[in-house]
Amino acid sequence: MIWLMRHAQPLIAPGICYGALDVPADAAATQQAAQGLADRLPTGASVLVSPLQRCQQLAQALEVLRPDVRFGTDQRLSEMNFGSWEGQRWDALPPDAFDAWISDFWRHPVGGGECVADFMGRVAAVWDAATAACLVDVPLVWITHAGVIRAARSIASGQREVHAAADWPAAAPGYGQCWRYQAPCNWQEDAC
Repeated sequence: MIWLMRHAQPLIAPGICYGALDVPADAAATQQAAQGLADRLPTGASVLVSPLQRCQQLAQALEVLRPDVRFGTDQRLSEMNFGSWEGQRWDALPPDAFDAWISDFWRHPVGGGECVADFMGRVAAVWDAATAACLVDVPLVWITHAGVIRAARSIASGQREVHAAADWPAAAPGYGQCWRYQAPCNWQEDAC
């Protein structure tokens, strides 16, 4: 089983682009999310965490509540890097910059940062390792970001390349929420 847990509400104004931007999460919301996950998480779970502080905060809160859980940080679970767009208002970005990305959604480095192909590639590498591990029957948890969870959802459904923005998965768990994929590797999604 793989649990895909999204960090709590970040402390950033609405409408701001933040992917690789390392912003903290609300402390009370983080504690609430950790408590909710701690109450449901099976014994002996293994947790991989994005290195960004909004995810690390949740992992640290969970670690206090669940000392039986093993934790590790994985850079590949970081949110997509939007380059020079990071910290900018979405509605203030030049329309031609959006057009360039949309016209080559798969390969265009967004804001000079990361392209969707590279982002999906690193998420797929973690997913492939996790699905191979599903045969061991160890519950796996990712504490990560909406973009990573959307990419994993696409990969789980067999779509490893997303060439059009319209095909990018829109759904993601809310802040402090998670989705769970059931093993043995048949990957049926449900809410945690």
